[in-house]
Amino acid sequence: MIRRPVMGRPHRLGGEHLLVSLLVLYVSFTTLWPLARLFSAAFQPGEDGTPLGLMLTTLASRSALRALSGTLQTALLSVAVSTVIGVALAFAVSLLKLRTRAALTFLILIPLIVPSQTMALAWIELFGAQSPILKPLGLAPPPGSTNPLYSTGGIALVMGIEHMPLVFIAVRAALRALPADLVEAARILGISPGRIGLGIVLPIVMPSVLAGSLIAFTAAIGNFGVPALLGIPGRISVLTTLIYQRLNGFGPAAAGQVATLALMLAAMAALAIVLRNIVTTRIAVPLPAGTPFVPTRRAPVIEFLLWIVVLILSLVPLAALTMTALLPAIGVAFGPDTISLDQFRAVLDNPTVRRAFANSLLLAVITAAISMLVAVPLAFLSQRRTNPVLRLLDFVIEGPWVVPGTVVALGMILAFLKPLPLIGLSLYGTMAILVIAYLSRFLPLVLRPVAAAAQSADPALDEAARITGAGLNRRILSIFLPGVLPAAAAGAILVVMTALNELTLSTLLWSSGKETIGVMIFALQYEGNSTGAAAVAVLSTLLVLSLAGGATLIGSSIPKGTLPWLE
Repeated sequence: MIRRPVMGRPHRLGGEHLLVSLLVLYVSFTTLWPLARLFSAAFQPGEDGTPLGLMLTTLASRSALRALSGTLQTALLSVAVSTVIGVALAFAVSLLKLRTRAALTFLILIPLIVPSQTMALAWIELFGAQSPILKPLGLAPPPGSTNPLYSTGGIALVMGIEHMPLVFIAVRAALRALPADLVEAARILGISPGRIGLGIVLPIVMPSVLAGSLIAFTAAIGNFGVPALLGIPGRISVLTTLIYQRLNGFGPAAAGQVATLALMLAAMAALAIVLRNIVTTRIAVPLPAGTPFVPTRRAPVIEFLLWIVVLILSLVPLAALTMTALLPAIGVAFGPDTISLDQFRAVLDNPTVRRAFANSLLLAVITAAISMLVAVPLAFLSQRRTNPVLRLLDFVIEGPWVVPGTVVALGMILAFLKPLPLIGLSLYGTMAILVIAYLSRFLPLVLRPVAAAAQSADPALDEAARITGAGLNRRILSIFLPGVLPAAAAGAILVVMTALNELTLSTLLWSSGKETIGVMIFALQYEGNSTGAAAVAVLSTLLVLSLAGGATLIGSSIPKGTLPWLE
């Protein structure tokens, strides 16, 4: 009885070592190898043999400098928009007693839930000369004029609204930890609510404001959907669209040049992440323990104004998009006699559109399922383990999520363009390269909630199973999995929601017959079929919102914070 656990220990450790090795191989294939190929392509010598010649030539080119300037301008301006709106909404929702807080919070997060290209298309339809909402009010641009959003300011505005929820989430989390004693003491001293908010609360949560702004900056520099739909028609060049245009024009022959451009994006994203870590670890203000602040002040007028702002930011553009989809053609006035479902019938009868929906659903489901299979054992092994390999894996897995998707897509092209060893097949142009790219990009969406659920699991259960001689598979499947399954399911739903309308990876990796929903919206808009693009975007948005509703139903059984729209 005493010797049995000791003799079984090498076998159990051997099982864990084998599982770690398999996870290392998985992450190496889906993440490390593509990123390594990207770096090696960027650091090639020039045509004359000069070390780093290719990189230096690319960085010195006028097009690269113009794109870098455009990226920084649009990103910084968009961060200003995100910060101002996100902080204001977070303060209003967190510091006032609102009857409709849950509904307002969900609507505030709509720009984050709805895909980037869909929101961009919605704003295009809202501000266009034929806007079904602004034109009847006499507020639309004159016929034949350029859409005002086809500009640096327009890109910054739409991206700022889209990334505003990132700042809102960060600031709201800090406000929910605000000690009630601090606010009460200020009230007793007779300080006005305005001065309490700006003079006391804002400085305390400023590290969270900065952290959220840096996250918004990282998202902005890697955004492709908004700059593509607004910037290309307006001749505004940014790095993501320049990479897309270079690959479309020159194909894999431009790999070295676009790899350098991608590394510029990765370097900016890495700098933003480092600054965010510095802000959150060294500048954050330690708050005294106490009862969290609970708002007691009602402000019905502010709540009414808040609804107006949130509706304009989230629902009015989507309403313009829906109204456009109900019209037979652009330029037709919206009215009872012109409304029809013809565009929806047309896109659903289009075999390419149907194939795009099928491809996106297949990619999303496969990615979610495999990510669950990887995240569960990885979280199990990482739970209270000190293995440095697991810590390194955790760091590497986060890479494809925090760096721009363009960087990930280019790594995939460089890694899988040539035939794979042993099997002699190239994955470029196949559905497999999309699956690998999605797996690399979206694994953190499942791993985070599963890891959070694992931290609250009782380690005594696993120890008891270990002592009784239960094998590794049985401990994971029978003991660990039931406790983290709701979190894994919620993470899988987030993966499906995000992957369904993914554009940045797909637009660089798709091929004929492998179209996705995001690619179809982008292609239809550039073909001039705005009503068809609007119909596809509306259908995909309804699909995503239905998934959000399904995730909400299991919200009570998953770790707090997994679904950002839940209290």
